Amino acid sequence: MQFTTSVLALLSSAAIASAGKVTFWTLDDVTRTVYFTSNENKFPMDPVTVSSAEKTTVDFADGFVGNFHAVAEGEPNQDGMLGEIKFGGWGAMTYFDVSAIVNPNDKNNVKQMWPADSQTPMSGCEVFPCDNAYYVWDDVQTKVTTENHIITTLGEGSTGINFA
Repeated sequence: MQFTTSVLALLSSAAIASAGKVTFWTLDDVTRTVYFTSNENKFPMDPVTVSSAEKTTVDFADGFVGNFHAVAEGEPNQDGMLGEIKFGGWGAMTYFDVSAIVNPNDKNNVKQMWPADSQTPMSGCEVFPCDNAYYVWDDVQTKVTTENHIITTLGEGSTGINFA
């Protein structure tokens, strides 16, 4: 039994190591709750509260496909600008984009997404509207990376990163 428990623990840690993660970087002084929706409710996730006090990293299950949106403290929970993501997609790649399809008027929550290490490609904008977000169902704006750690900015402000 000891061996079985150790093997299961090892496999669980290996699965977590290969899972994706998103770090939320709040650029203003607004506290937000980030809500997650997985396709087919296959990977339910609890909401998280984020603020500018520190960057908050959330682990995702390998194979997660879905989206997230942020809601400012005191505001009603309604869909806004979405961060869409698929971890472990075709070729073990990560697919992502900032989507304005549901609510293009949400200009203060999800803003930009990019791979943590390479910082390219980037989806989204510091100021909306821009030509680097997903606006209609057939936009060719989905980005792809071999990395499984994505940075997502929230709120008004600038990262100081030059995404050439």
